[in-house]
Amino acid sequence: MTPARSDAIELRGLLVAGRHGLLDEERQRAQPFEVDLDLEADLSEAARSDDIYATIDYGSVVDAVAAVVAQTHSELMENLASRILDAVFETVSGTKGAAVLKEVTVWVRKTRPPVPYPMASAGVRLTRRSAGR
Repeated sequence: MTPARSDAIELRGLLVAGRHGLLDEERQRAQPFEVDLDLEADLSEAARSDDIYATIDYGSVVDAVAAVVAQTHSELMENLASRILDAVFETVSGTKGAAVLKEVTVWVRKTRPPVPYPMASAGVRLTRRSAGR
């Protein structure tokens, strides 16, 4: 019996300024957003071969995520997280020889949420499986 395998690349604490939210002040002044990602893929070939082309280029993933956060507007963090997921799947699927991406979980947090109480962050988490992308 083969043991269950759960391989993932974890990207934590990406900070990017963006203009997301419903309030005018959120649209006019960039605020920090924190993004975490889990990229689930079979990483056994990369682990065995030590070949960069057998894994996922997380540098290109980070570039794609940062572009979505910095260059677009969403009123809701749910929409922002969904667009990040789309960008991740598109980026990885366009990379020749990369490990096949099975599932992505993204956490998006506003580190300065517009509430009248002390709060470290407000955020959402979305998980999507690859659906033949």
